[in-house]
Amino acid sequence: MLLSVDNLSVSRGGISLFEGLNFTLSTGEFVLINGGNGVGKTSLLRSIAGLQPIDKGKIAINADNFIFAGDANGIKTALTVLENLRFWSAIFGGKNLHEALEKFQLRQLKNRFAGKLSAGQKRRLSLARLLLTDRPIWLLDEPTVSLDKRSMKQFSKILKNHLEAGGAAVVSTHIDLGLTRSSLTINLEDYQMKNGNINASVKAFL
Repeated sequence: MLLSVDNLSVSRGGISLFEGLNFTLSTGEFVLINGGNGVGKTSLLRSIAGLQPIDKGKIAINADNFIFAGDANGIKTALTVLENLRFWSAIFGGKNLHEALEKFQLRQLKNRFAGKLSAGQKRRLSLARLLLTDRPIWLLDEPTVSLDKRSMKQFSKILKNHLEAGGAAVVSTHIDLGLTRSSLTINLEDYQMKNGNINASVKAFL
């Protein structure tokens, strides 16, 4: 088992988002997180990644086993596409860049400054770093934002290959990625607390 979420409760700004969430993730498995705006999809992924505190419950994950890709692209606009990939490659262990360039259709753009890319091209560059790691777990927040249909189809293929190779993923998206093998769908609206419920840490100041 790569990830275990046990009786998890998370809040934002002192307002509880969801409670009692449980799921596990093993090799080859895919968890889809959905629900309306503001239900806590991003907060859940950030909590799993250790970027946001939790109110209750337990998250068991090895910090060396995952990579988190949020809604921000996280690219360096003053560097070229290739320089951005080299930067990430150096951080994650010097992986071969050619696969990332080819699979995300970036080869013809490799010498262009990232700041000059379109929104979709920036997104592809951001996602390309996934292929420069050996991290089995991909934590992805709305990964297909700004991607056209062709790029979305290619990303779904890349994710499918990752799962088939023994990887795993937790993805927040409203897009059908066409992945049904070993998948679990969680609608966070099913775990919402009553409107206006304030968490214990905030109640102490009232």
